[in-house]
Amino acid sequence: MNPLAVELNDVIKQENVHLYETLSEVGKNLFFPKGILTQSAEAKEKAHRFNATIGMATEKGRTMYLPSVMSLLNGLEPEEALSYAPSFGIMPLRKEWKAHMVEKNPSLSSAHISLPVVTHALTHGLSVVADMWVDPGDVILLPDKTWGNYNLIFSTRRGARMVQYPLFDEAWKFNLKGFEQCLLEQAKGRGKVIVILNFPNNPTGYTVGAAEADGIADCLTALARNGIRVLAVTDDAYFGLFYDDHALRESIFCRLLNRDPRLLAVKVDGATKENYVWGLRVGFITYGATLEKNHEQVYNALERKTGGAVRGSISNASHLSQSITLHSLRASSYGDEKAQKYRIMKERAQEVKRVVASPKYKDAWDVYPFNSGYFMCLKLKTVEAEPLRVHLLDKYGVGLISLGKYDLRVAFSCVEKEDVQELFDTVLRGVEDLRP
Repeated sequence: MNPLAVELNDVIKQENVHLYETLSEVGKNLFFPKGILTQSAEAKEKAHRFNATIGMATEKGRTMYLPSVMSLLNGLEPEEALSYAPSFGIMPLRKEWKAHMVEKNPSLSSAHISLPVVTHALTHGLSVVADMWVDPGDVILLPDKTWGNYNLIFSTRRGARMVQYPLFDEAWKFNLKGFEQCLLEQAKGRGKVIVILNFPNNPTGYTVGAAEADGIADCLTALARNGIRVLAVTDDAYFGLFYDDHALRESIFCRLLNRDPRLLAVKVDGATKENYVWGLRVGFITYGATLEKNHEQVYNALERKTGGAVRGSISNASHLSQSITLHSLRASSYGDEKAQKYRIMKERAQEVKRVVASPKYKDAWDVYPFNSGYFMCLKLKTVEAEPLRVHLLDKYGVGLISLGKYDLRVAFSCVEKEDVQELFDTVLRGVEDLRP
């Protein structure tokens, strides 16, 4: 093991040995190298005559660029757009995102959490989490309504075993009893359990309420207090897009802090969906551990391991994307812009609720609860989802996503409010076409 990894491990072990034991074998071996990057950083501070350290080209003391490139980037300097970013992400953005995170989650104002590490959006962030914390054979708990890419990230790439519990109970609420039962069953004979909490949920668009969130946190805490190491990963991709009073307004990450030394919360979020910048690929990883002291040292060690994972995969996320995101967050119009787009999304969600409540659809499908995010799901009663999807596409030019045998996902995020009625009437027509 590299001495730098040993040093980071010792910092973590001295404060919380359970945290160290939760790391994967890769995670234990990860470190941030003191090679070219460190030497270049030192040179940047002290090399006042010549700095010939880093693999970038300069011209007259500035980052070299093609005018045809920079002409497309008004308002940004070449150093903000074209130079390498640190593997941890640019520091102003990390600090700005944390400040906005606290603003959106007021209970974090007094919490000890790490500084976010920048990733190449959420998929890469989850992959970094998998590298750091998931070993082959580890169990990961997910609901039966879940994003398909989790399987590639955690099972195919890392060899974890995915176990599902029913997301909803018979009353169409979060299935806390099923969640707890699955949790206890999978914890038997194991020292570690991993749970992914994705609210707003993809594909159903459901976010738990405060009481449900407390129940989830209590279940995880009880398991930790019984000697099981618990890693709770909160996938907050669609955070902030809440459309009714039931939906929890803070990330469930906040409910999991300072519960037990064996319970580690990892928040994965990003500007991608929240700020409507899907192609910029800017995400973040933030840690929330139970530590008596030395928060800064332990979080620094985790951040350095995370930075090492980024360095060893993509080197660093796009500096241009990070700078654009930072400038947007700092813009005086940012709040108003977000509010305007939120109103559009909320109006679409409310129109969907109004339309699907019509009794004319009751024989064709049930509607899974939804109150947030980009999506909602239909539970078909008389036809299967995949044949219906293909039929709607071929005959009516309507594209939807089939999930499992009877579930059909509708992304109302990309449907204008005035088109919602026609969309669901067309789906009903397709059902009637195929119904025996």
